[in-house]
Amino acid sequence: MKKFVFKFSTYVSIFLILPVLKLFGKKFYESKVLPKLLTVLCNTKPNHYQRKKVVPLAIGDVVEIGVGPGLNLQYYNLDNVNKIIGIDPSDELNKIAKKNANKVNLDIEFNLSSAESIDLPTSSVDSVVCTFSLCSIPNPQKALKEIYRILKPGGKYYYCEHGISPDLSTRVFQNVTNIFYPKLSGGCHANRDIPKLISESGLKILEKDTMYLPGSVKFLGFNYWGVAIR
Repeated sequence: MKKFVFKFSTYVSIFLILPVLKLFGKKFYESKVLPKLLTVLCNTKPNHYQRKKVVPLAIGDVVEIGVGPGLNLQYYNLDNVNKIIGIDPSDELNKIAKKNANKVNLDIEFNLSSAESIDLPTSSVDSVVCTFSLCSIPNPQKALKEIYRILKPGGKYYYCEHGISPDLSTRVFQNVTNIFYPKLSGGCHANRDIPKLISESGLKILEKDTMYLPGSVKFLGFNYWGVAIR
């Protein structure tokens, strides 16, 4: 019953509530609605289960792309991490992330910048973590090229993303909703081919798993996760 209620409320929000709230203006929507929306959608139990599969694997000097409200911060294995730099262009989400970092006594540097232009030296980090963020980066190809650039040779990219479904009916629905859904969800695209994007950047995928996340709405629920190496 809880799964049905979550799915129903998600569809009602996407197709009814969000379009109405958008009428109150861009500034109101982006500062008051989007941060709370993204926190709710990305804060489900299945999403956290997926995060725990990849985040603790990061080692050395770590960059997290799309740190957002800081939902991953509790999962880092601090015995294996030297420092963490969080990249995110949203000042509102960074404020939430700072509070979450304080809750877990995590010393993290927040960098208010874009994933397409990371202000870090070439070959300077050991690990890059990106979870449920590649979908909303305007130019994912450029962002992945930047990830490739900042990773040291042999450095690893730990990813967990929702993306294009292997099922035709769901894929069609993803492509149709992609006409308007990104405008309501902070740029989130439901139909990106995650493995293809990663491979085209020059990164080599070492591990890849997929499944529909339990309880998720199907067009947002097909998940890819794994490890790629520079």
